[in-house]
Amino acid sequence: MTRFKSFVALAAASLLALSACGSDDKATFKAPVKNSDGTVTITVGASPVPHAQILNYVQDNLAKKAGLKVEIKQYQDYIQPNSALDEGEIDANFFQHIPYLEDASKKNGYSFEHGKGIHIEPLGIYSKKIKDLKDLPNNAVVAINDDPSNQARALQLLVKNKIITLKKKDSPTIYDVESNPKHIQLKPYTAPSIPSALPDVDIAIINGNYALKNHLKPSKDALYLESGKDNPYANILVWNSKANSKTIEAVKKLDTLLHSKEVSDYIKKTWPDGAAAPAF
Repeated sequence: MTRFKSFVALAAASLLALSACGSDDKATFKAPVKNSDGTVTITVGASPVPHAQILNYVQDNLAKKAGLKVEIKQYQDYIQPNSALDEGEIDANFFQHIPYLEDASKKNGYSFEHGKGIHIEPLGIYSKKIKDLKDLPNNAVVAINDDPSNQARALQLLVKNKIITLKKKDSPTIYDVESNPKHIQLKPYTAPSIPSALPDVDIAIINGNYALKNHLKPSKDALYLESGKDNPYANILVWNSKANSKTIEAVKKLDTLLHSKEVSDYIKKTWPDGAAAPAF
């Protein structure tokens, strides 16, 4: 009899735990709340520059007419926005390109969807020690992104400037250098920390948003700037495919606004030097 009671108690506890999990799932992906003015609120995680700036423009000028209120949560790195989206803390994020998203999803099992490219931030090579890449010394230290997709992208800039050659691979890393005549040292950093490392290295390959955030002007300060034409690294709006259908509907409305002529004109006007350029 005692064993039977223990079994019943254990079963009840298990059912309670499962019920609690189900409740959490529903709460995590609940429908957006309608505001008194008829809009629905969606929360979007974004890098501060230029992503949050673009979203602020949409919120101030376009969102209400489309029935949206966009709340922006800024992140300083490339890890938290996807983690927060996966956990339902935000409804969408705007900071990454498709190669980065594909790599992150493969590693973490994310079930995300995305829109088309919104803007491109050219990757650039910067230096505080030389004025021309032809002057790059032997054994130079090069700061490079540590995430695989942006690392492969950065390596291509070095290839284009004939500093290194790479083995033929779809996504090369620093370990796939084939020839290195100047014996440069490739030193990986997290993307946000590369600008602060700039004084301590010979050259640094910096993502456009972090260049802007650290008061670097890509068209003026970069020794070499990535071309935006037909660039696969355009930034996109990303959402969770498991989210409530009403949330996804609202996020897709935002994606449409982000591809509007008004946003294109805003990007061109705000960054006339090409630090950010429309990708549509």
